[in-house]
Parts: sequence; structure tokens; C-alpha cells
Amino acid sequence: MNAEMNGGEFERNHQLQENVLPEKIDYVFKVVVIGDSAVGKTQILSRFTKNEFCFDSKSTIGVEFQTRTITIKDKVIKAQIWDTAGQERYRAVTSAYYRGALGAMLVYDITKRQSFDHVARWVEELRAHADNSIVIILIGNKADLVDLRAVPTEDAVEFAEDQGLFFSETSALSGDNVDSAFFRLLEEIYTVVSKKALDSDKGKSNGGDAAALKGLKIDVISGSDLEISEMKKLSTCSC
Repeated sequence: MNAEMNGGEFERNHQLQENVLPEKIDYVFKVVVIGDSAVGKTQILSRFTKNEFCFDSKSTIGVEFQTRTITIKDKVIKAQIWDTAGQERYRAVTSAYYRGALGAMLVYDITKRQSFDHVARWVEELRAHADNSIVIILIGNKADLVDLRAVPTEDAVEFAEDQGLFFSETSALSGDNVDSAFFRLLEEIYTVVSKKALDSDKGKSNGGDAAALKGLKIDVISGSDLEISEMKKLSTCSC
């Protein structure tokens, strides 16, 4: 589908459109961040939502989420981004974690080959639990550690193209490509959601059965407060 993107240009095109305190939210998009433990998932999320990097960050335990609001094509989008532990023992939260997710950021560490080797398993899990229209971007994090690179960019590009994923390399430490990766993911989600809404409207105008369109509801976050409160009980995250 898509290989590596031009992060700088994409980021510049969207930075000026950000709304810090929007009066109206048009869409809420749930995005999940997945990947092995210690690849920098929480740091990427922290960099995107708060422009922070915590040097003494510890592994995430359980689940938490953060938000950031941006504007895409004149629509105010609130990204609700969920972060969870990569350890196997927390897979019990899988079904609730993926429920309603429109996008996924799959992260590996470019200095740890094993974390990249596990990417295929994560994609399989995503496709087993998430909606089949979910937008996925593959992220090679810690791109600033050039001398320690263990995963050639070409390997990741080949995998992404084979699986139909978007791809970028980022550095949560420096912030390089972090915003642009999220912006790209959210814009693609908006494209998918808009197409579903358009198809829904066409179906209604043609006398389509409303029940058949139930799965096209845009506000996927409705009623998630109960889900969040239950999952928050599992969360004791640092930084």
C-alpha cells in the first residue's frame, strides 16, 4: 500500500491546522499503540500528545490512554490513543483494547531485531481482533541510534508493502517523524470513515435497510467510558 513517507512535508502541512481548544469535535478516533515491550511505545505517545520525553520511563503496566486534537480537512479530530504493555501476561485485555479502534501504530525498535521479527505476530493479532478496515502504520522507533541499527530500513519497507501497511521511522527522543506519522495515520482513518459515511448516505437514499448499516456508525467511542473505567483499574503507568 504505502512505503516510507516524507515526514517533514506532511508534518508542516498539518501543524498550522492544529486546534488547542476547539469549540466542536467532529470525530473521535480511537488508535491503539502495540508492539513488544521496551520499543518506546509510551515515549512516542508522550512525544505526540505532550511533546515530552521521559528518560527514566518504566514499562507500562496495564492500559492507559492520552488524547490530542488536530484539524484534518476542516474537521476537528480528537485522537484517543491507547497504550498498553507489550508483555504476554497482559494479553487478557486484548478484546477490550482493540474494540472500536480505527487505527493502529505497530512499533518495533530498530536496534532490536527480535522486536521486528515479532511484528508479523502483532499484525496477525490485530487482524484477528480489530475491524477489518483498521488503518495500520508500522513504526521503526529509535532511529536516532544509527550506530546500533539491527533492522535495515529496506526489510521494514518490504514487510510493510507486503502487508499493506504504512511505514515510517521515528525517534521519540528527538521527535523526528513522530507527529507526521500520527498525522498520516489519522488522515487515512478520516478517509476511511468519510467513505463509510458516504456509502451509508447512499444506502439510505436508495432505500437501504438501516439495520444493514449499523456497523458504519462513526462515533465508535460512544459508551466507552465504562470500558475505560474497567481497564483503568489495571493501569499503573509511569511517565
